[in-house]
Amino acid sequence: MDFTDRTEAGRRLAAALTGAGTLAQDAVVVALPRGGVPVAVEVAAALGAPLDVCVIRKVGVPGQPEVAMGAVGEDGTRVVNQTVVDAAGVTPEQFAAVEAHERAELARRAAAYREGREPVPLAGRTVVVVDDGVATGSTALAACRLVRARGAARVVLAVPVAPDDWTSRLAGAADAFVAVHTPSRFLAVGEFYRDFRQVEDAEVLTALERAGRSRPVVVGEHELAFPTGPAAIAVPEHPVGVVLFAHGSGSGRGSPRNRRVAARLHREGLATVLFDLLTPHEAEDRRKVFDPGLLGGRLSEATRTVRRHPPLTGLPFGYFGASTGAAAALWAAAERDAEPDAIVSRGGRPDLARARLPLVTAPTLLIVGGADEEVVELNRQARSELRCESALQIVPGAGHLFEEPGALEAVADLAAQWFARHLAAGRRGGDRTRH
Repeated sequence: MDFTDRTEAGRRLAAALTGAGTLAQDAVVVALPRGGVPVAVEVAAALGAPLDVCVIRKVGVPGQPEVAMGAVGEDGTRVVNQTVVDAAGVTPEQFAAVEAHERAELARRAAAYREGREPVPLAGRTVVVVDDGVATGSTALAACRLVRARGAARVVLAVPVAPDDWTSRLAGAADAFVAVHTPSRFLAVGEFYRDFRQVEDAEVLTALERAGRSRPVVVGEHELAFPTGPAAIAVPEHPVGVVLFAHGSGSGRGSPRNRRVAARLHREGLATVLFDLLTPHEAEDRRKVFDPGLLGGRLSEATRTVRRHPPLTGLPFGYFGASTGAAAALWAAAERDAEPDAIVSRGGRPDLARARLPLVTAPTLLIVGGADEEVVELNRQARSELRCESALQIVPGAGHLFEEPGALEAVADLAAQWFARHLAAGRRGGDRTRH
């Protein structure tokens, strides 16, 4: 298995992490510069998490600098791989000389990357440590020790590629290990990349600057609650709009797919609100899952609460509905006191809200997987009954859950473009005529 480059590796690693569904809402992604940064950028974007760096320097064997005999990190972190030291016959004086050189370079890079900014607080949070791969594990071990020393409650070590015995080598370093590829034959990380060029300092700085500009501020689950449970809210520094996610199965707040789409919306300056339309007990009742009146009513109530919430008051807003949540979005959109500025449906069942489709005035985008043939036809019929601006986008080869490589990314991009265009119009005060 080869990766095209670190960006593609990061996207595949992000899919592996979100698919596991075990990360907390307050996760922080920490990259090992320089090679780990392009990978971590994609992971942080998919998780909707802040991105920071953990500056670690490999202490290489004299004459064979690519072979790690240890590692040093910020805050005085130090790891010695005594097995490699003994095998290479490195004396304490030789080790100390290499270590001093690497610590000087570490200090230079840490100062350059942070530019006076304080590290992202890690105390009590889940920290995802990301690199472009693991070989001996010395730098990964140093990074895990460093983030634990900074108070991380849980450490997840995540890389695109590692040897098949990496978890036994690093046992105890992290609470969880995630790798896309763990081959039995392993010589070096670079052999699994077609493009493994060196990452420059300028690329690291650009990535961190962009991440800082688009980083959402998590308002928190405890600050806004609905009868069905808490809401997960993320608000960028200067939001241009807010999108409420609706899912009929009660899994909206925790859905990895919804979280990945939300992370893409954050990059457009959009705040997001993820919550459940049903309680866990209600979600077991299939009649409630397919009841558009119940779901739409819950969404209308949630909308009124969100629009009164201080960070979100006055912002143009939209609905992102998945499956039967799309019917809820269309049902709620027809209410006189709702009138969202845009709607996006992912693999939705707009046919369940057929009675209200002619009353919807919000520009509506219907996204369906090409392999989901029955739902494609239901969406075609529903679109013919809409009287508002609408579009039907079919993602070729995708099934109902958009699990195929690149399918969910296509959904997220389409949704981001639709919301960015129509919520911007709402911000300018454009109006729509109700039919």
